Amino acid sequence: MRIRRAGRPNRQRAVELLLFVLLFLLTPLLAAASPPTQSQKAAIAALPDAYRAFLAEVEILLSDAERATFLALAKDYQRDAFIKQFWEVRDTVKRTARNEFRDAWESNFQQVKQLFGEVRDGRTRALLLNGMPAERVESNCSEILNPTEVWFYDPVPRYRQPFVLVFYRKWGGGPFRLWDPSEGINVLFAGESGPLGREHSLGEIASNSSTGCGEDTHARKIVAGIAWIAGNQDWDYVRAFADNPPKPPGGEWVSAFNSYSTDVPAGTAPLAAKLDLAFPGRWQSRTMTRAVVTVAPGAAGQARLGESRSYNLLLNGEVLANGELFDSFRYKFDLPAADAESATEAIPLAFERPLRPGDYTLIVKLEDVNSGKVYREERPLSVPLLSITTVAAPAPSAPRTPEEAEAARRLAEADAALRSGDTTIKLVPPFGELRSGMQRFDTLTTGPGIEKVTFSLDGKPVLTKKSPPFSVELDLGGAPRTRTLAVAAYDAHGDTLAADELQINATGNRFRVHLVEPQKGKRYASSLLARAEVEAPEGETVERVELYLNETRIATLYQPPYLHPVALPKGDSLAYVRAVAYLTDGNSTESLVFVNAPEEMAQVNVDFVELYATVLDRKGHPVTSVLTAGSCARDFAVSEDGVRQQIARCEPVTDLPIHAAVAIDISASMAPNLEKAQAAALQFLQGMVRPKDRAEVITFNDHPAQAVKFTRDITTLAGGLAGLKAERGTALYDSLIFSFYTFNGLKGRRALLLLSDGKDEGSRFSFEEALDFARRAGVTVYAVGLGEDVDKRKLSRISEETGGRAFFPRQAEELAGIYAGIQEELRSQVLIAYQSTSTRNDPGFRLVDLKVNRPGLEAKTIRGYYP
Repeated sequence: MRIRRAGRPNRQRAVELLLFVLLFLLTPLLAAASPPTQSQKAAIAALPDAYRAFLAEVEILLSDAERATFLALAKDYQRDAFIKQFWEVRDTVKRTARNEFRDAWESNFQQVKQLFGEVRDGRTRALLLNGMPAERVESNCSEILNPTEVWFYDPVPRYRQPFVLVFYRKWGGGPFRLWDPSEGINVLFAGESGPLGREHSLGEIASNSSTGCGEDTHARKIVAGIAWIAGNQDWDYVRAFADNPPKPPGGEWVSAFNSYSTDVPAGTAPLAAKLDLAFPGRWQSRTMTRAVVTVAPGAAGQARLGESRSYNLLLNGEVLANGELFDSFRYKFDLPAADAESATEAIPLAFERPLRPGDYTLIVKLEDVNSGKVYREERPLSVPLLSITTVAAPAPSAPRTPEEAEAARRLAEADAALRSGDTTIKLVPPFGELRSGMQRFDTLTTGPGIEKVTFSLDGKPVLTKKSPPFSVELDLGGAPRTRTLAVAAYDAHGDTLAADELQINATGNRFRVHLVEPQKGKRYASSLLARAEVEAPEGETVERVELYLNETRIATLYQPPYLHPVALPKGDSLAYVRAVAYLTDGNSTESLVFVNAPEEMAQVNVDFVELYATVLDRKGHPVTSVLTAGSCARDFAVSEDGVRQQIARCEPVTDLPIHAAVAIDISASMAPNLEKAQAAALQFLQGMVRPKDRAEVITFNDHPAQAVKFTRDITTLAGGLAGLKAERGTALYDSLIFSFYTFNGLKGRRALLLLSDGKDEGSRFSFEEALDFARRAGVTVYAVGLGEDVDKRKLSRISEETGGRAFFPRQAEELAGIYAGIQEELRSQVLIAYQSTSTRNDPGFRLVDLKVNRPGLEAKTIRGYYP
């Protein structure tokens, strides 16, 4: 038997050698946890059998931090939650219901037990890490060789070429160990002729006919396997893959797990607070449980950053059912604070959880980030069964997260419709954000006469139902794109009784006017009652709504309801109704519906593309002084999909509004640099935000959060940067997508400043999905990678694709200068617009290429767009 390794090109060989060097350097990091201490051995011995078995099964996977955390847990439900999370962070395919890594590991472990019992040696390690070999050969040449096994592997996911492992028992006894050619071949030979005797060769095994080895096929395979390793120049490279456990998912997940704990460290100062419970109503088949934790006056500390003062509190909660963890949750409350001397009011913090009727145990832990004090309470919780007609007493008023406030608003609107007695239908958005994949959407209906309900997604019918429940399950795709879901209820004659519309993955930035009446396809005789609904961005006010018949303004409405009768032109002349809504800052949006239009009439869309470009000189400095509105169109050349386009508008822009997001990494590894990062971000916001601009603050670790929505208020933005705590992991790709999502509904210049010091750890979405979302969002990304553990290639790519730049400072002190340069670029851009001549009908990506017709200058803008 002969095993031949194919040759490799020099470049590939160089890459492999580089990988080997990296693996060699990382070997201490990849190695299994150090042996348990005596105190840990005692703690393991005291565990119930199931948990001792778990530790034995994952012995070579477990890191020191993971083992220490597990052994510190005092309750079985906490251990069960740890085990669940331990496997989840190692799941190689996040979107499937199965955990492929866990399934493979447990299958391999069962084979270890069947083949080797409880023996822990090199063979069990190899089987756990690589699975069963394609062929396993055991030596029967006991007079020549120590007990020896050769395992022949086909390519495996960790090493995609055939390889061989040889195991032997040193001195003929004890556990099997993996043979390394650096030990020499003599260690494989038995008896007096072994390591202390003369030098031996593999030929002795094949030629020794006195033992029968020379006639034995197994012996020849053993010789071939040993020879493959001994003559393989890449053996160290192979071993690094085959014998080292996969790199742990990072100590930050352990930090994240600990951060969700409701345990309180010994010696922690108590926070004066109390817990009140109420059951304000029913949510589908569950009872809404509302808890209000009220912090006593003066008990909480205040964070101070700039002129901002705030209270910053973290709430962890657990709901136990029959002693097992049923639900866990976490909230962060950031509230503006008065002067420290006048903090005489209590701080009520409210949260709601939908629970099925029954008996539970509720555990609440509230940590004051600024003082370090902690309040904890554990109490029995009996959730009652509420009927639909139950009138619940109002819960104490309390601040809510934006998500809770939005859910409450929608439910309050639905409840009002229920009480009105009219036939209504309302879409209820599912809880959560960044919705993708399979999602279920329910409706609330009231009144009689509903014969059928139809659902449409982005204007295309997807389902008709003739009996309740009127719900639909939709596949929203892999990335959380903005979609529009519409529902309509009809009577027995096919007339519309009620309708509703929901924008999926919308944000509070949405500014939209929708003409509910007239309806497309509905026939009108001589008049109609125009009705418009307006959604304004949070914090903004609708100044007026103008109604037009064709291009004639017929009414200006300054307050809702936006209703007005419209007399239609006589005859069959084509007419349309248009509604234009204005905000107090002058921004506007419109909606248009053709009245009694022919069915064959097609709608024509004109693609008008706007590019915000930065022009840089050879030193990378922004340039605008040489570009004027008069010569701008001659200074640039733009093409789309390789076709030259005619520039319709080209002018320097220095005072157009900017919408900027500062996304700051607050994972555990950012702890040494977080204070400097906060100060630099605040300095950027103070210099960037002008009266027409708006900015937001996003924080992220293993989950992104919008700390401050888009605002012009510097004090509010400073408050979003104050009171931050570095903890948990880094879900970089999820946080990128979430950041792009927050720009939905915003127009004009938009920029994302991303600061992170680590690679992605456990995002639900991939880098390619984040990149695709970036292309759809049209947001310029300025990525700042701090430290040596960032993925420079990916950060550079997503910045280049969106017309931004990537920076990789060596220390946090450089952040202020980088942010100042980004601010200068944002104020030194050129707006270039053209009407696309593309005849493509597909929704695919359009490539854009922008050139400067001047030597020494380079233009940076988006690489393309989706129509």
